Amino acid sequence: MSNKKSSGALIGAAFLMATSAIGPGFLTQTASFTGKHAASFGFVILCSLLLSAIAQMNIWRVLCTTGLRGQDVANKVLPGLGYVLSFLIVLGGLVFNIGNVGGGALGFNTLLGIPTTFGYLLAGGIAILVFLSKNAKGVMDRLVKALGAIMIVVIFVVILIVKPPVGSAIKNTFLPETGFAALFPAVLTLLGGTVGGYITFSGAHRLIDAGITGKDHLQ
Repeated sequence: MSNKKSSGALIGAAFLMATSAIGPGFLTQTASFTGKHAASFGFVILCSLLLSAIAQMNIWRVLCTTGLRGQDVANKVLPGLGYVLSFLIVLGGLVFNIGNVGGGALGFNTLLGIPTTFGYLLAGGIAILVFLSKNAKGVMDRLVKALGAIMIVVIFVVILIVKPPVGSAIKNTFLPETGFAALFPAVLTLLGGTVGGYITFSGAHRLIDAGITGKDHLQ
């Protein structure tokens, strides 16, 4: 595989992870916890970021080095476990993506004034068209990159409009005023929403689909 294609697949996998993790559920959770813990929530984000990075690097290394998908590795650990894992991921993914389609509908309604009922159909229809495409992998890579870029721009625009107390946020990110015992449930919830379920495997499986496997690609 050429370096250009390899880099494209890596970036696509990263953006797939990002757009999957920062969904409507994640935004609702962070809004709720920010209201509860204020600037101390920065510490929760920092902990979740570090823990999710550790989890992702380990899982991606195992799957991409072996070239085996998550369910195949599970079957090797314990015969039949992969089928149980697949069922749980599909079930969780179904529930999770119902929320994602709903979030897309709310987004269309907020940005363009499109009725939520039509927004559901539009968001779901776009997803179906992507997977029906002959080059679904390439289309998905380009789409998640575009959506990820839009997401980053929107986040920065919101920051500029809201004008949060940056100094207090930075201080509490490393020295939170709220005790860790009170923040732990938020860390656990946020971590489950970013690396839980199918999100953990989606990026690694995308790299396997792109042929980025084996010890030669291990860094």
